[in-house]
Amino acid sequence: MNRARLLLYQMLGWGLIAGYTSWWQALRNAPITPGLYKILLVQLTFWFSLISLFYYCLLLVFPLGMRRGRRVLLVPGLLSTPIVFVVIRYGLEEVLLPLLFGFHNYAPGLTLGYYLQDNAYFILPMVALAAAVWGIKEAFLREKERENQLALQLLQQEKTQAELAFLKTQINPHFLYNTLNYLYSLAYPVSEPLAEAVLKLSALMRYMLHESPDDTVALAQEVDYLENYLSLYRLRFEDNFFVNFDLQGQLNGQRVPALLLIPFVENALKHGVTDAADRPIEIGLHLRPDHSLLFEVRNHIGQHQRDATTGIGLANLRRRLALLYPGRHSLTIHDDGAVHQTRLELPTP
Repeated sequence: MNRARLLLYQMLGWGLIAGYTSWWQALRNAPITPGLYKILLVQLTFWFSLISLFYYCLLLVFPLGMRRGRRVLLVPGLLSTPIVFVVIRYGLEEVLLPLLFGFHNYAPGLTLGYYLQDNAYFILPMVALAAAVWGIKEAFLREKERENQLALQLLQQEKTQAELAFLKTQINPHFLYNTLNYLYSLAYPVSEPLAEAVLKLSALMRYMLHESPDDTVALAQEVDYLENYLSLYRLRFEDNFFVNFDLQGQLNGQRVPALLLIPFVENALKHGVTDAADRPIEIGLHLRPDHSLLFEVRNHIGQHQRDATTGIGLANLRRRLALLYPGRHSLTIHDDGAVHQTRLELPTP
């Protein structure tokens, strides 16, 4: 909950409490008399004094007095609460009200001892309320901190596991990449389509091995990867593969996380209809002047492809987007059983 909304709720709560007591005073003094406004003004100053005492305890006395190594400050802090309340209330009712409206709350000849005794009754409940609210808030913050620490530990473990897995597989992809280049040189004299397929597969492998300091790549490289991926499918299915890829806008250095867009395409090819000319898979990448992109994939769902793994890749992608673009992206997925459509919007610095 943001601070503005929290402040609004607190003001609303105090307003309801003070309003209820003021309404009760007005009801007790009905019918309305010329002196009723004095009663309501005194109620207003009284509640302002109580609310000031509450926040004095909540924001100063308990945070300072309950810290480790500073517990000794709690006792003088609590002993100061009557003084704080009395000073604020006296200043409002015995100084400000006479100055602005010409009347006092207490009768002339008031002694300090009676004033302190009369106000002590109201102090203890408000101090207790502040202590309860502070305790609940601290318990919530400690629980939140514990959850954050557990989440951080989990992320560290996942990072360590990913690094170990990468180190274990680092040699094999490079070996495969070099082998594919060798196979290309062997395949070219025999079959150009076969050599082209090997070359595109080599390009895919090279892209997957790409590393950058910030884990991002040029959007143009991501587009090349998508086109090479689709080209391999076209080579496989020849004239029985119907996918339209529409690129609008200029590729001029935008950067995105590597392999961010491919899960949408993989999902469409795996679960969509690819062999119907009247129902092609539609892929659209629109680069906007405001340095954002819109990526849309739309496919008819192949009934023979409906299986338990549908959507798992997209579910993982949601988490990745939430980590990479918190509050700065929009991902919508529509599936009516016949057509599956995804729409992704995000900034491209």
